[in-house]
Amino acid sequence: MNNEGSCNLGQEDKLNVHLVPHTHDDVGWLKTIDQYYYGDRNDIQHACVQYILDSVIQALVQNPERRFIYVEIAFFWRWWNEQSDDTRNTVKELVNDGRLEFISGGWCMNDEATTHYNSIIDQHSLGAEFLRDQFGECARPKISWQIDPFGHSREVASLFAQMGFDGLFFARLDYQDDEQRNKTKTREMVWKGSDSLGRQSWLFTSVLSNFYDPPDSFCFDEFCSDQPIMDDARLHDYNVPERVQAFIDAAHDQAHGFATNHIMMTMGKDFQYENANMWFQNLDKLIKYVNAQQPNGSDVNVFYSTPSCYLYALNKVGREWTSKTDDFFPLGDTPHGFWTGYFTSRPSLKRYERHANNILQVARQLNALSQINLRSNIFNLSEAMGVVQHHDAISGTEKQHVANDYAQRLSEGVDIAADVINNAYAKLLPNQSKVPMTAPQFLCQYSNISECLPIEGQDRFTLTLWNPTIHSVTHHARVPVTKEYWIRDPMGSIIPAEYLPIPDTTKNIPGRKSSAQNQYIFTILLPALGFSTYYFKVKSGEIIEKKNVTTTRNEACTLENAFVRVEFDDQGNLHQIINLEKRIAVPFTAQGFYWYTSFPGNSSLPEFQASGAYVFRPLTSKTQPVSITRMIICTKTETVQSAMIVFNEWASQEVSLFRGAPTVEVEWTVGPIPIDDDVGKEIVVRYDTDIESASKYYTDANGRQVLERIRDYRPTWNYSVVENVSGNYYPINSRIWIKDGTRQLTILTDRSEGGGSIHDGSIEIMVHRRIICDDSEGVNEPLNETAFGKGLVVRGKHFLILELPANSALIHRVGAQELFMHPIATYALPQISYANYSSAYHQTWSALSESMPLNVHLLTLDQLSAKQFLIRIEHYFELNEDEIYSQAVNVDLQALFKSLGTITNLTELTLAANLPLSQLHRLNWMTNDNESSHVNIPKDASLTDTIVTLNPMQIKTFQVTL
Repeated sequence: MNNEGSCNLGQEDKLNVHLVPHTHDDVGWLKTIDQYYYGDRNDIQHACVQYILDSVIQALVQNPERRFIYVEIAFFWRWWNEQSDDTRNTVKELVNDGRLEFISGGWCMNDEATTHYNSIIDQHSLGAEFLRDQFGECARPKISWQIDPFGHSREVASLFAQMGFDGLFFARLDYQDDEQRNKTKTREMVWKGSDSLGRQSWLFTSVLSNFYDPPDSFCFDEFCSDQPIMDDARLHDYNVPERVQAFIDAAHDQAHGFATNHIMMTMGKDFQYENANMWFQNLDKLIKYVNAQQPNGSDVNVFYSTPSCYLYALNKVGREWTSKTDDFFPLGDTPHGFWTGYFTSRPSLKRYERHANNILQVARQLNALSQINLRSNIFNLSEAMGVVQHHDAISGTEKQHVANDYAQRLSEGVDIAADVINNAYAKLLPNQSKVPMTAPQFLCQYSNISECLPIEGQDRFTLTLWNPTIHSVTHHARVPVTKEYWIRDPMGSIIPAEYLPIPDTTKNIPGRKSSAQNQYIFTILLPALGFSTYYFKVKSGEIIEKKNVTTTRNEACTLENAFVRVEFDDQGNLHQIINLEKRIAVPFTAQGFYWYTSFPGNSSLPEFQASGAYVFRPLTSKTQPVSITRMIICTKTETVQSAMIVFNEWASQEVSLFRGAPTVEVEWTVGPIPIDDDVGKEIVVRYDTDIESASKYYTDANGRQVLERIRDYRPTWNYSVVENVSGNYYPINSRIWIKDGTRQLTILTDRSEGGGSIHDGSIEIMVHRRIICDDSEGVNEPLNETAFGKGLVVRGKHFLILELPANSALIHRVGAQELFMHPIATYALPQISYANYSSAYHQTWSALSESMPLNVHLLTLDQLSAKQFLIRIEHYFELNEDEIYSQAVNVDLQALFKSLGTITNLTELTLAANLPLSQLHRLNWMTNDNESSHVNIPKDASLTDTIVTLNPMQIKTFQVTL
């Protein structure tokens, strides 16, 4: 079985070398996932995963001592589906014997900088479910294997600990950090993943010493040029003594950086083991001849192993370990090579992934609440989302044709999930079972450029919005139209909607096909975990009362509601934002678009490192404004006030303030970025204020906990500053803020972006990049995205919040969750009057009969079978973050299922949902300040009470039977 019983724990008086045969199989990078699996396009890169798995299984069968680990379930799932029963039985035996071990077990090896925690959990759960269903408990992964991502997140460490992993192994860390850890033998540590969760977030972490490669001269793959072990002493090329001594020397060299008499050697690289026999025959010989030197005084003991066996051996040593509480960002692999560009690379894909996840969660919720049992139809989108979490996917570090493939997979998954949404509404909308749906629901995927072609010219249509959160939300709908309409709300009242022109900056976006010149904007209150429908009927001959709309051009402009005032001068410069309730103001010295010139080096030496898909390296630390002049158009209505600021023909922003909203919305549009001058450009939005931030700023980790950043500083080593801009960039998944004693300026983002505070009082966020050089980190292609024959146009949103530091948590936590789990709009074209429609269909509905605590979020609602559901709920405030909302809270799960039935059984699971929590037994570690990682886990898997308690930052996962 895959447990400690199958492990070789070495010898106490020897240097024990754990050989770990492995392959690293990127789920898309230089080739698409299909091309990698089948071995297509080997002119780009020779790689064929199906042959790797064929070959490895054959080699493992030949010798029971051999071991192999496999990571990427996206590939293994494909291969497994093609195998005969005999082959499957053979693989199951290998898994049960611990000879084939699944490590991590996610659909991919996910990126850690640009991923959201919701999607990280989902992609690991997808792989874990497959392994559990096919192999049972013996295949449950106990180790996280993040050997290739470009920096490592504290929140991800916390999530992995909650999934039940015993340890984490990774390979990339900052070169200065690496040197320090090697000198002090601190490559292994207890990483404390969350202040809020304490010991349940602790994770033993090991940094590999040789990247994830074999020692020099010991690569035995068919594409390596190292000598094989030639062990026939009669031959002239007999090399056993030399090879044995070289290996013993390599083992001693590696051991210098580690604290015990155990070291692990990774025997493999990218896409290796197509001919596993070559690898294993040479490793068999290496083990035999190295160990044969022990009677001659050698202290090296080498054997086949796995990361979980290595970790178990370390645990048995019984020593104390150093600990760590910060993260491993940013990653610099040379003095000028900071991998902070990928925090922003391919911003459109980064946004599309968020949008697709939004639809995925809504499809799951609607499938569960309508009980239409179409979970299998959601798999395509789940699988596409799992693939896109890969560290060369959402990171933006793939070739262009691979990025296109990722987007196509998401698009196809969304289309199938939209059918699930439509079928769910066909059951939920009719108010009597015999009433048929008159028209299918459909998504409008281009609403962000004010395009919805199916409703154009229609005399009537409906707009239905689903709120995926468990709290009622205020939403501002925008509907592009070619006619004027009466709009009825769910109560039948005609609502006062604003009828406004669509800005030219939108209408001029390349590829927009809509003939809509105007849009309706209106504010609606959506019920918790429910929908509301709005009925549009064309105005025909009625006298239309025009609402009061004022518009000015190139004049001073003030936007104001009951909460906030935003002031611009007549040049379009943001002058100040005032929180009217708290009576605090932030003056702005600058706000707008700037660009860095990309360093155009050839990367032949560190000082010639170029900027590219991975690396952000500006030519100088100074930015240039995209324009020295700008135009401002100010529009004021009862519902919304906005300032459209046009910087030039390729950069604009619309700053909007809605009635009753405490946040300021900034919708930015950037592109096509001009490169006719052969200069790569990296576009940032800067918000420069007088806040006395004292070199400190705060960024979130994967949409969850927040970490303090200090300019030109690293908490765990003496940092030598070389790149003062890119070395201070961090991933921003959902928010960044600066503060002083009385004011906090927070900016929420709608996707992952890179940024920081390069000067006190300033927040800088990179939103788009167009680069003409490659950074020589492997993709071998400049980051130069185009569409419709021009540079790519990207549009996104920032939300600005000005608050007292003590009061900021509520608004930015709730705001970020509502932005992430956004209402999903569907349209329909019913051919019946409003009177007939309203009598036949529900126009508003909520799955909840009682309000839920504001600090609780419904993360997952997924129907597993007719009576079984998977549910995750979370407390999404940190400890000590808010006086009220950082307290423990009770939630009655029955309230979430009131519309479905009575809960008869409730089993708490690990975060990956592949093991009852009561059965989890993690290894215990001691830190050098004498702290134990032990956590008491409840013994009983089934709960009798449906009321559960959530502590700050806690996620609880349940299997619910109705």
